[in-house]
Amino acid sequence: MTIKFLIMNLLNLPQFELKIKKQNEKEYIFDRLRKQYFRLTPEEYVRQHFINYLISYKHFPESLLANEMQIGLGSVIKRCDTVLYDQFLNPLMIIEYKSPKVTIKQNTFDQISRYNMKLQVPWLIISNGLQHFCCKIDFNSGTSTFLNEIPDYSEIQCF
Repeated sequence: MTIKFLIMNLLNLPQFELKIKKQNEKEYIFDRLRKQYFRLTPEEYVRQHFINYLISYKHFPESLLANEMQIGLGSVIKRCDTVLYDQFLNPLMIIEYKSPKVTIKQNTFDQISRYNMKLQVPWLIISNGLQHFCCKIDFNSGTSTFLNEIPDYSEIQCF
């Protein structure tokens, strides 16, 4: 294992068995949602751990999660890192990942808020693998509430 991998391994998320391959001196990690390998970057490492956490520990249905979903913001095409859909395939949550080396600041909240101007979802999550922020938005009252922990999928359905 590379030093880069060992450094990335120190996340505030449960460990799981990773599928990593090396090709042309570059490492790739298997994305269980997209069913293919992608370049192993710190952000991708966080994404795969967080997806595993949501599915294995928070009971999110794998079939309702999608990675790298394109959205149009005016004339610009952006990609949401992960989107959770409801049973009718309406967007329910946007999840944004950063490298563990990236401190989550206001610009990350601004980024996910811009995505939400388009999708209008009631749930936002940001994680760098070390810190996780979960926000519930109430569009009727115009308020948002930060939760102390990521809710179980069944709790998301109850809000």
